[in-house]
Amino acid sequence: MTFRIKNIEWGAVSKYRGEMMGIAIIMIVLFHTQLPQTDAFFGLKRMGNIGVDVFLFLSGLGLWFSLTGQPSLKRFFKRRYLRIYPTWFIIACLYYLPIYFRGPHNIKGFIDLLGDIALNWDFWLHAELTFWYIPATMMLYLFTPTYIRLISKAPAYRWLPIAMVTWCVAVQWVTPIHSSVGHLEIFWSRIPIFFIGINCGEAVRKKTVIPGSSTALLLLFVLLPLSICLFLEQNLHGRFPLFVERMLYIPITVAGLLLLGKGLQALPERLLRVLSFIGTLSLEMYLIHVHFVLVYIERWHLTFWPTFLLCILITLPLAWLLKKAVALLTSKFE
Repeated sequence: MTFRIKNIEWGAVSKYRGEMMGIAIIMIVLFHTQLPQTDAFFGLKRMGNIGVDVFLFLSGLGLWFSLTGQPSLKRFFKRRYLRIYPTWFIIACLYYLPIYFRGPHNIKGFIDLLGDIALNWDFWLHAELTFWYIPATMMLYLFTPTYIRLISKAPAYRWLPIAMVTWCVAVQWVTPIHSSVGHLEIFWSRIPIFFIGINCGEAVRKKTVIPGSSTALLLLFVLLPLSICLFLEQNLHGRFPLFVERMLYIPITVAGLLLLGKGLQALPERLLRVLSFIGTLSLEMYLIHVHFVLVYIERWHLTFWPTFLLCILITLPLAWLLKKAVALLTSKFE
């Protein structure tokens, strides 16, 4: 008797998008939980950073459907920014206002406060990474309609993410470019996976199927770069350009989500609902967990896993309350 692996469907990535977002935010909390580099789990913990790439890939995938199904740019931008900006604004006020009031109350500090609350401009100016994902995502939204229109009219431009990878190399090693925009490496190195996500929207729409015989190839695309990342983090942490690792995240993310979509089909419905629920709170959890929860739990000096689990358990209800509050405030603008 021969064992035959069933086909892998691109549609599963869309079907389980919420569950995948839930897994991604759990990975990010894992990444932010402190662990000594000497620990054998350190390298694997650092791989939680891939959760950001999962967010961006799935976001790009979702935006492709949003724009191809609803061509109104006004409605597109309204929905996108209403989803992110009010939540961001509340958290930014809660985080930056206390910092301002504890510091010198001068005009420079006040202008800086307004810039950080409005646009998190210290990220763009000085690579301040506190909430970097939010301004980065809002910037990517601006270019999304143009990119989708471009690849719809000229499909050959779907190869542009390769040029984006090349740009990341230039940012790292071409001195004039590095001096000018190298501080935004974390942004540049995440651009390719976002637009690759947009590119894959058509494969989902067409319900493209990957033969089960390709499973070994997908596993190679996950395990080979993952093993390289683990070696780099465990043995060379802080001694290699981070963009190199983020380029390795690209095949891990794309192939990993295809395999994950297959694996999620076998999970109990109850567990899928839990993951999906967490996924609906991913934005709020991202904004809350480090600076409003984890920073206080770490003062108790617990071991890694209790710290991580407590952070998840405390962040979840806070994220739910924040989401409900924002929904109440923005309902009249929908």
